Amino acid sequence: MHRHNLNTTGRSKRAFTISSSLRCSRILRAHQPGETTIALVSGPYQQLLDAAIQHLQELKARGVRFVPVAPETLAALHREPQVAPARSPAAPLAPAPRPAPLPTPRPALITPRPAAQAPAIEQALPLALPGETPAATPAAVLSPEAKAAAFAELRQRVMACVKCPHLAASRKNVVFGVGSPDAELMFIGEAPGADEDAQGEPFVGKAGQLLTKIIQAMGLSRNTVYIGNILKCRPDTPGQAAGNRKPTAEEMNTCLPYLHEQIDLIRPKVIVGLGATAVEGLLGKTVGITRLRGNWRTYRGIPFMPTYHPAYLLRNQAPSEKRRVWEDMLQVMEKLGLPVSEKQRNYFLKG
Repeated sequence: MHRHNLNTTGRSKRAFTISSSLRCSRILRAHQPGETTIALVSGPYQQLLDAAIQHLQELKARGVRFVPVAPETLAALHREPQVAPARSPAAPLAPAPRPAPLPTPRPALITPRPAAQAPAIEQALPLALPGETPAATPAAVLSPEAKAAAFAELRQRVMACVKCPHLAASRKNVVFGVGSPDAELMFIGEAPGADEDAQGEPFVGKAGQLLTKIIQAMGLSRNTVYIGNILKCRPDTPGQAAGNRKPTAEEMNTCLPYLHEQIDLIRPKVIVGLGATAVEGLLGKTVGITRLRGNWRTYRGIPFMPTYHPAYLLRNQAPSEKRRVWEDMLQVMEKLGLPVSEKQRNYFLKG
């Protein structure tokens, strides 16, 4: 069997084109004409290869050009597949089992099984649709004590972080996050402001006070949800006596692994992205927040609801804008299975 080099292409070194992924899958099951023996893979493995090829072809037909590939996947793809012993030319070949029909792909991520149970081909091709992010590798469920210890260790690393020297030099406090580590609902903003930097807690300024009111209107509290930011330090504002600035993409990408660890430890059932900058930092450049808000996405395998930042509602206090945010929260409440009263449904509606 010939070995083939697979080259990454397109926008990222961790993304394969659909065409190259198809070639990879076909190479794994192919044999060279003229050989006297044929290396046969097991029936289940052959079935997985056929299923993967069919799924890639369906994605390609729908216009999807890239599939994300994790670093460990590259190693898996370059390993030689295990083969069964070659048969004698005289021995009749058993017919290959027909692959089971694939279910119609849903517009959401494929949730992976634990790594110990997932076949190699599934680990090698973690597919996601555009505008969504691959689910995190499922981790073992931690005991309350182990989760508390993991949170404490993560907090210690974040508090001492100096990956962005300009931010570390200008900050007053690292803003780690606040709320319950067992929260079913997580709110994520872009970065701390001046008030948050001074107090070391996210969303404590005027926008944070409005967020607290929204949470309370949902029948929850700041202690029962989790609130955090992508960036843990306030963006520096050299030469400015007041005000805040938008964090750069580089700053957010540097800090994003900390947020991923928080999400993976908390395991919320729903994530709410607050504002255009935070949503862009999580999902990448897609479309404007006006078109994104109110439409479910997926982030690390978790239902993700983009909505306006509370600061936007402070600038534009029209009941219609408040209603749009509240409609997003009603969807979140329904997704979480929270009771919704008629009074709650009628908030900000004109009489």
